[in-house]
Amino acid sequence: MDYVVEMLGIRKEFPGIVANDNVTLQLQRGEVHALLGENGAGKSTLMAMLFGMYQPDRGTIKVNGSEVKISNPNVANDLGIGMVHQHFKLVHNFTTTENIILGIEPKKGLSIDLKSAAARVDELSKRYGLNVDPYAKIEDISVGMQQRVEILKMLYRNADILIFDEPTAVLTPQEIHDLIEIMRNLIKQGKSIILITHKLKEIKAIANRCTVIRRGKYIGTVDVKDTSEAEMAKMMVGRPVSFKVEKSSSKPGAPILTVENLSVLNNKKVLGLKDFSLTVHSGEIVGIAGVEGNGQTELVEAITGLRKIESGKVSIESEDITNYSIRKRTLSGIGHIPEDRHKHGLVLDYTMEDNMILQVYYKKPFSKNGILNRKAIREYADKIIQAFDVRSGEGGASMARSLSGGNQQKGVIGREMEREPKLLIAVQPTRGLDVGSIEYIHKRLVEHRDKGYAVLLVSLELDEVMNVSDRIAVVNNGNLVGIVNADATNENEIGLMMAGVEGGKHHE
Repeated sequence: MDYVVEMLGIRKEFPGIVANDNVTLQLQRGEVHALLGENGAGKSTLMAMLFGMYQPDRGTIKVNGSEVKISNPNVANDLGIGMVHQHFKLVHNFTTTENIILGIEPKKGLSIDLKSAAARVDELSKRYGLNVDPYAKIEDISVGMQQRVEILKMLYRNADILIFDEPTAVLTPQEIHDLIEIMRNLIKQGKSIILITHKLKEIKAIANRCTVIRRGKYIGTVDVKDTSEAEMAKMMVGRPVSFKVEKSSSKPGAPILTVENLSVLNNKKVLGLKDFSLTVHSGEIVGIAGVEGNGQTELVEAITGLRKIESGKVSIESEDITNYSIRKRTLSGIGHIPEDRHKHGLVLDYTMEDNMILQVYYKKPFSKNGILNRKAIREYADKIIQAFDVRSGEGGASMARSLSGGNQQKGVIGREMEREPKLLIAVQPTRGLDVGSIEYIHKRLVEHRDKGYAVLLVSLELDEVMNVSDRIAVVNNGNLVGIVNADATNENEIGLMMAGVEGGKHHE
């Protein structure tokens, strides 16, 4: 077999946790090899060793048949290994070209030769069908485009072995489709790809073989075309997983959230949400469907108090909260799982324990006369951490920053649900979660509904919106296109509405 990379019997320990326990991965030349596992199974750790960010405690790494010691990412670059990280590493006020050449700037005399660099970026961009403008600033381009800049960064350094770490977590359905095409182009041009993911649909679409790890241990490697999604899910989670959300039909009661004629500006100072009205009742889950950037963020931030309202009114039950502070809104019964867990969900340099009490720290039993009660805080946090299976080296004492993205997400969801808010706003709640965790979170959302609370679910995953919601409100360009019952619609109709065609049906 012609292997470009062999990682054999790799072990890596961190304090309190064995991240990789005798893991083997062999990448053939010219294949897309999926690395599949739950959140915190050790996928990113394994790849970080191939990229030189960590050193293995045991085991060997071979590149093109020879054993290598990859002591840092520069060594990896020299060996032809490149990596696109889950959270991109870009300087926002630099242009795409300036980011791509960072650290290996071509010189003309004493100054940087940006012109020849931009020309090479343009040439690579065209050859691989990446469509990147060499002079655009990072802050002005979409997330999907930023990812392509990261891909160009690897190609500019002549990498032949490309590692993608959960590359689709931040992309729209169309961008995912484009990325799969880009990967096909890369393989055609002689590259080999390792794809870290837990999305089975994507593995089926692009991967040749798939290696599964579970809780740090090697489970096996399979041919993708001969293995069903259900079989891969079982290897990954260790038990059969249900992809269908089990729920009875909803019994909506009184209105909990009423949004009337809401207009809100977006970051570009034009209306991102226009004269928008929506009611969510107790005992129902209302999903918001739409392509990213069509007003979802503005709607959520207006309700939660993160964004100023230009006109219109927001009420919880019969209480007008339009001008309330954020804390007052929280107290009126709003829980918020934000779309960006780093920016709005967690204080990364606090422990998980302290993150669990961010909205309640000033209340009894967590503090008295301004003095925090550590024991009460610890017990409260441990309860959430256990219920939501938040895995980390040192439990509640772990720094939020040290957890994997999926475990950070579970922590945020647990904290918001533990307070039993009347209205739970869940934005992309399962972004970055594996099938086992997704199944659990969906179950909890339905339970929250069944306790007589209201859930507003905002997600870019169409199957999630259709599977979990009772009613679906479709947004396009800041307008409400229409509301449909989840059990009386299909992907086609919603897709048409997302594109701005009113009530899809009438136009067939």
